[in-house]
Formats: sequence, C-alpha cells, structure tokens
Amino acid sequence: MKIDAIVLRELHMELLRPFETSFGVTKNRRILLAEVHSEGLIGWGECTATERPYFSEETTDTAWQMLTQELGPMLMADPPEHGGDCPRIFRRVRGNHMAKATLENAIWDLEAQREGIPLGYLLGGVMRRIPTGVSLGIRPTIAELMEDIARELAAGYQRIKLKCKPGWDVDVLEKVRHRWPDIRLSCDANSAYRMRDVDHLTQLDAFDLMMIEQPLWHDDFYYHSVLQKRLQTPICLDESIRNRRDALAAIETESCGVINVKLGRVGGFSEAIAVHNAAQERGTPVWCGGMLESGIGRSHNVALSTLQNFSLPGDVSASARYWAEDIVEPEITVTPQGEIEVPDTPGRGYEVRQDLVERLTVRKVKVKALELVG
Repeated sequence: MKIDAIVLRELHMELLRPFETSFGVTKNRRILLAEVHSEGLIGWGECTATERPYFSEETTDTAWQMLTQELGPMLMADPPEHGGDCPRIFRRVRGNHMAKATLENAIWDLEAQREGIPLGYLLGGVMRRIPTGVSLGIRPTIAELMEDIARELAAGYQRIKLKCKPGWDVDVLEKVRHRWPDIRLSCDANSAYRMRDVDHLTQLDAFDLMMIEQPLWHDDFYYHSVLQKRLQTPICLDESIRNRRDALAAIETESCGVINVKLGRVGGFSEAIAVHNAAQERGTPVWCGGMLESGIGRSHNVALSTLQNFSLPGDVSASARYWAEDIVEPEITVTPQGEIEVPDTPGRGYEVRQDLVERLTVRKVKVKALELVG
C-alpha cells in the first residue's frame, strides 16, 4: 500500500448536553482525526483519547505527540499492505493504544475501499443490522434521568445503561426498575467502587441487571473475580481488557461474564478481532462500547459490531444523541426497532463532510517520514 500523505487534525465539537460519569462532566470534545492518503483514496481514523488522563493514561495531547513524532512517521517509513500489519510496525512503541488505533483503523478503511467491500465484511463481520443501546450519564436529579430514559426507550433503543457511583446507584436503579420492570438494564461504574463496597454492591442483584461494568480498579482481575463470586449479576470488564491476553486472563480467572470491546482501548481492529475471537471460543459474549466519538469513530464501531459474537446491544447510538451536526453523511441513525442498518458501500460507508471538518479544525499537520534505525 503506497501512502502518499498522513494528515492529522484536532477538531473541537460541542456535545448537545453534558455527559457525566464518575470521572466528571464532559461538555466539549477535542477530537483527533487522521487522514491517510493513498493513490486517490483517503482512510479516516479517530482517536478516542479524552482530554484528561482519567479513563486511561492517554490524553488528546499525548496522542497528538505520539502520532506526529512516532507512529505517523513509522507508518510513512514502513507502509503496510494490510491493516493487520500495523501492530508489527508500531511494536517498538509501548502502550499508547488509542494513538495506534487512530492510524490502524484508517488503514483498514483504506484497505476496504481498495478492495471495494464494506469495512465490516473485511473484518469478518456477518451482521447487516446491529442491536444498539444507550449510555446515560449521571444527571442532577432522578426525575431528569427518568425523562432521558423515557425518551430513549421511545426511540427504540434495546438496552439502557446508567452511569453509577457511590451515592448514585441503589436508589436510582430501584426507581428505574420499578417504573420499567421489563427493560434490559445495566450500569457502569468506571472503577468507582472498592472492596469495602462489596456488601453494598450485592444490593444491585435485586434489579435484574444485564451486567455491572467495571465496578473496581481499572487494571484489576483478581478482586473482580472475588467480587463476582459474591454477585449474581455478571460483571463486565472494560478498562481492564487491553488485549487478547487480558481477555483470556479475565475469562480464566472468572473475573467477568461479559467483555466490552473498545477499539481505542485495545489498539485498533487487529486486537479487537483477537479479543472477540478469544471470547467467542470460550462462550463469553462481547459488545462494543463508545467514547463520545464523532461519526468517523462511530462508523468504525458499526463495522466492528458486525462480528458474530457482538451479541449484546452496544453503545453505538445515533449521531443526533450527541451532536447538533455530525461530520459524516448520512448521519448514523437508529431504526424504531433499536438497530443500525450497516452500510453496504466500500469502506466505512459514511462520507466525511470535509467542509465541516475543515471549519471545525483548530490545528492541522502533515506527518513527515521518520528514518528508522536499529
């Protein structure tokens, strides 16, 4: 694959409404995009790192540095033939999974365009419609949260996930379950609890949850396995799963019953497929998580979610839930049945609104090749 240019951009996009988790409140997103130009085609990647090092060690600024000074130049100097070649090219750089995924996913997009097939098909996907749910942040009042849930259920979403933390959990879930006794419901703690909270967490078994996501430390398997023995509700691991080896360790230690696969967290499509396959071989369901992506990152999530073991509704919801105006067309939409119809056009299947991207861009750089040594 001949790479003619790599262009990196930072965009500023304002969320329609604030999104609160146990980490804090997000109102605006600094989004990094990569354009990889190859023989008249452009592959697009999006970095899912956040502005502060709370979800992971990476941030918007550390990713920008790695992309401009290390990973981008490496890719220019050693062009891949396939998306699956990227882990080899980037292997000298430790960690920095979200930065790596930015470029790797763009290469997979390019490859699908070059082959004239949908990206999901190239990944090995089989589904033409994917089930989807929503992730709802912490709200100032339970009444406001109830309004949010009612609106999303009316839109057809198949699963409601509520962010939770100490002080915003049992009472909230009790009221939600009382009003909607039959909906598919889960909660996500983003590592907000500790082992001293075990007795408290066992109260969540009363609410017939699909799962409780990442209740304990972001890098832990052992204590999650201890907690899982106390809970009837399946634990879902998110932050703890960085690669296939982590997925195998979590499954074999019975630390979880479900795995959330996020493209950025695991370093791109190659490792995401490996995590999916390892879980599928061992009968552990997976689903695709979200990171407040623009339509570019969201379209990558749509493609990933076509793999067979993505059997639970993910967080790949409609563009209009987050943005007054998304940077892809058509915008990503959800059917009244709570599904996303997977595009059948080559690549990601959603055109980039380059005029809008240009208008939202606050910094832009063209990557130069790096002379590799050693």
